Amino acid sequence: MELGLIGLGKMGGNMRERLRRAGHTVVGYDRNPDIADVHSLGELVDKLKGPRVVWVMVPAGAPTQSTIDELADLLSPGDVVVDGGNSRWTEDEKHAVELGIKGIGFVDCGVSGGVWGLENGYALMYGGTPDDVAKVQPIFDALKPEGDFGAVHAGKVGAGHFAKMVHNGIEYAMMQAYAEGWELLEKVGSVTDVREVFRSWQEGTVIRSWLLDLAVNALDDDEHLEKLKGYAADSGEGRWTVEAAIDHAVPLPAITAALFARFSSQQDDSPQMKMVSALRNQFGGHAVEANAAEAKAMKKQSKKSDK
Repeated sequence: MELGLIGLGKMGGNMRERLRRAGHTVVGYDRNPDIADVHSLGELVDKLKGPRVVWVMVPAGAPTQSTIDELADLLSPGDVVVDGGNSRWTEDEKHAVELGIKGIGFVDCGVSGGVWGLENGYALMYGGTPDDVAKVQPIFDALKPEGDFGAVHAGKVGAGHFAKMVHNGIEYAMMQAYAEGWELLEKVGSVTDVREVFRSWQEGTVIRSWLLDLAVNALDDDEHLEKLKGYAADSGEGRWTVEAAIDHAVPLPAITAALFARFSSQQDDSPQMKMVSALRNQFGGHAVEANAAEAKAMKKQSKKSDK
């Protein structure tokens, strides 16, 4: 199958490679000409045979809106646009209407898997009509993990991003729980090897998970997370989850507390947020901030390398 893929960053680039390994033809566009296959969206559309499927993998908000606006003028009736970024679900319905006026289908897809998705596959949650989803199904099948699970047609347009939003809200709470437990273990003098306590939990316990495995990876890299600043950004989906809970009168105390902890980290150097920051870097390649001493050492080393 042919696919146009717009946005070849950390996830988009790996998705292109996974799809090509599965035998699909992918025409990729990115603002960085060094990694793009074509020089413009018009050229991308011209290289695809109809009915076309174009997957948008760019930041939510204005970048996604402007991309969809341009595609609306380039594509033809019967084509389908997939938004695989982290758009808010309320935007999906608007995009579906805008494209639908011109006979172009729209599918929203929440994607999870981070920098590990190339080898492990991506968990996919998508929303749209059965006909539009069917046009994209071979791509979904190639991107998902092997086996019976890892992908779901969650419902109507918007359902995919809503499901991914809730997924990320749960992720906030799980990461916060590991981070709080890690800080408490570090504070108690009688526990002399916190890293190995975490490692021991990887087998046979009810709290074993991929996030726990990544926490151990992070501790292997920096046993006491001394190189990191206790700061963790929030991508927006945690906020949207809490806002949706308020709109639907659903109590989310753990997820809300985890979101507020992120806010606290943005004011102080929080020990718990060192673990949350390390986990985000491990699974998604998200940027981390070095503490002042580490940043100074890195700058000094950089100056030596320049000589």
